[in-house]
Order: sequence, then C-alpha cells, then structure tokens
Amino acid sequence: MTADKQPFRVTWPGGELDLTGRPLVMGVLNVTPDSFSDGGRFFDTAAAIAHAGTMIEAGADIIDVGGESTRPGSGAVDVDEQIRRTAPVIEAVHEALPEVPISIDARLAAVAAAALDAGASMINDVAALRDDPDMAALAAERGVPVILMHMLGTPRTMQQDPRYDDVVAEVTAFLADRIDAAVEAGVDRGRIIVDPGIGFGKTTRHNLLIIRELAAFHALRVPLLVAPSRKRFIGEILGIDEPDERVLGTAAVVAAATLAGAHIVRVHDVKQAADVTRMCHAIMNPEG
Repeated sequence: MTADKQPFRVTWPGGELDLTGRPLVMGVLNVTPDSFSDGGRFFDTAAAIAHAGTMIEAGADIIDVGGESTRPGSGAVDVDEQIRRTAPVIEAVHEALPEVPISIDARLAAVAAAALDAGASMINDVAALRDDPDMAALAAERGVPVILMHMLGTPRTMQQDPRYDDVVAEVTAFLADRIDAAVEAGVDRGRIIVDPGIGFGKTTRHNLLIIRELAAFHALRVPLLVAPSRKRFIGEILGIDEPDERVLGTAAVVAAATLAGAHIVRVHDVKQAADVTRMCHAIMNPEG
C-alpha cells in the first residue's frame, strides 16, 4: 500500500466495498447508442446483460450502468428514456448476480431512484449532485454510496477551451466543497467517493497533471476513483484515433493510479485492468 493511501470500507444496506487492498475494478456498461467508445454495442438489453456477465468473469468488482452519454458535446437524454434503457438491465444483472454491486451513472434523481429500485446499490453522479436538487436527498434517504465527480461546465461545453490556474488545487477544492454539500444534505461522509474527472473539462496537459499528482487527492480523506478508460488524451499522446485501440495506454494510467493509491478504477477493458491492479498491488505488497 502506498504511504498516502487510506484504507476504507464503504457500506450500504446489504453490502460493502472493501477498499483496503488493491483497487477495485468498475466495469463500464453503457446502455446508449452514442457513447464515445462503445455506443450502440450494448444498447440491446440482452447484449447488455451478457456483457455484464463477461465483465464479471474477467474480474470486474462493480458494474457501472449508464443510459446517457456524457462524451464531449453530448446533450441530455429524457428521464423516461434513461430509465427505459437502464432499469431492465440492472434488474436482470442483479437477479443473476445479486452479490455484485451495481452503480447507476446518472445525474437525475428519478433515474437513480428507478435504478436503486431495480437493484443498484451506488450512485455515480458526474455532476456531483449539482444538476438535480433531489439527488443528495435520495442518496441520504437510501443510505447508498455516491461518487462525486469534477466537471468543468456541462458535457456539451466542457471541452470548449478549459482553463485553470492550478488544475490539481482547483479540482481538489471543488471536490472538498461538494463533499461538504453532500454531508450537509444528509449523506454519510463514509459513503462518499470522489473522482477528479479525467477528460471532463480538461486538456491533455490537465489530465496528465492530475494523474501525476493523484496522491494529492488523498487529503480529502475519502476513497478515490479514477476513470481514464480509452479517453481522448491517451489517443492524442499515442497517436491512436480509435478508442478501442487505447487499451495499453489505459493500462498505463491504471498502473499509475494503482501506484498512487487509487481505490477504484473505472474501465471498459476489465481483464487488462484487473491484471494491472493485481500486479501493481503485489509489487507494492510483496509480503502479501
């Protein structure tokens, strides 16, 4: 374990995330026609359910289901459509694999509530509880973990000339403020996880600085999630246009995140990430 990493156990009614060892792997399941990397592949409910099982077999510890693309330039999706896309998949995966935690990637309380009713046990909010005033109350009432992510602007505007004086300090301050807001709204601090939002309102340089300085986010004293999977900055550095071909670049960031003490990594390519996290953790803990 790194010197700065703090061990956590995040609980909810009926479950627990043990974040005391290697980073857990969160597998991405986008039930959308237009996500930047896998849009349309798992839009069919049967295909989505099958892919969830494949990710679990490959080593995923958590499945993150989303019904709205938040790629740069994307617009909002109607609440009812998000529920139609996500709830049946969550219900089926939960029924088949009740021991596997499922996260709902959503910015709206109605979508998250339907997902929790269907069997999800976590909320992954890229808006950090800012887009819907009912989201914090929902998380507090249900007693579930919530992931708070940093994003500059909205998915539609976030990549329009993002600027920071000190990206690490500013993202840390934002997340500290959102933690305080969540706690004030009744969310148990022990159920809060933060995500610095790689690729969400950041240039390639901003992303690299955040990854280099990931250990700084341990000052927030909550678990840290890192989500670099197949993102554009990796393609820019390696000269790879196709997101599917950014697997090794993603693996390099997963390794850096593991060495910096991240608690969860969110990825599309689960087997590679699981191998990387286990190997890096073994190197840091040779005595077991």
